[in-house]
Amino acid sequence: MSNNNLIEQKKNTHLYFQTGENKYAVNSDNILEIMKLPALDYPQKLPNNIVGLLKYNNFVINVVDIRFYLNIDVPPYNTHNELLIVKTDEVIFGIITDKVIGILPFDSAQMDAIPFADSKMVIDSLYKYNQETIFIINIYAIENLLKQHDNLWAEVDIPSLFPQDETSKAIMTKRTLAIADKSSLKLASGELHVKNKYISFNLNSDYYCIALDYVKEVLKDTSITNVPGTPDFIEGIMNLRGDYITVINLKKFLGLDSTVIPDKKPVVIIKCNELKLALLIDKINELFEFQENDILEPGDGYFANEFIYNETLYTILNIEKITSDKRIIITDM
Repeated sequence: MSNNNLIEQKKNTHLYFQTGENKYAVNSDNILEIMKLPALDYPQKLPNNIVGLLKYNNFVINVVDIRFYLNIDVPPYNTHNELLIVKTDEVIFGIITDKVIGILPFDSAQMDAIPFADSKMVIDSLYKYNQETIFIINIYAIENLLKQHDNLWAEVDIPSLFPQDETSKAIMTKRTLAIADKSSLKLASGELHVKNKYISFNLNSDYYCIALDYVKEVLKDTSITNVPGTPDFIEGIMNLRGDYITVINLKKFLGLDSTVIPDKKPVVIIKCNELKLALLIDKINELFEFQENDILEPGDGYFANEFIYNETLYTILNIEKITSDKRIIITDM
């Protein structure tokens, strides 16, 4: 693949998610972090297109729900809602979602621009994927709407949308305190992002992550075909839009306990040194960034580094080492 094609693929990589009955997407370059919905501040004098405020890395950011802009009814939130932290060239803000589905490189040929879109429309194009329509969000339109203080949207009792039971409120408050306490997202003056962006996941009860530069897609459920006569750590192959990809059972490959078998089969598809693999894992967690000085001393072998994030120890996988391992034999299919 040429350098121009690689640049175009990276440009079109999107994180997509579900909110209500619809699926939406944001370019992954604009995503800073994914987290479970925390408790938000809600001062009395907020425009009615803002769901709340959150202190995020010394910024006080607005949090929105795109359904307000689309005139779609907003049901009550719960502790399972997720929050995307996104950035433009000028601002950071949050978008409430029901659940993040995965990361996909969008084929430009399958993207259709909305012909009547203008600078105020939060949806500017559509993408066809697996017979579904994904609405691509124009976060710069949201940025412009956040600068307007006119109450152009229907009045809603925003605080009533959040959980009122003590258990849920305690969970969300704990998340807010964790965001305030963490030091792994220190932004320098004038910067809206740092260099290191990672996808985290579970293998058994332990937490691992992979540098996003290697990640091509993240799929939460995958159909895998077993191939007889292959090493035990090769789970099989998967068909991804006509491209057959070898699926590695990461726990078996790393010599970890592999007795826990997930009901679904989430995979992280990586590419390194022109080799593409699907890594079978237990559970996709979140995407986040941190500074280099937050990483502990480098390790050897398959584990590149370790670091502590939100009081949890994460191990960074050495993708260069894994993809160059002589045990992995890929044949053309």
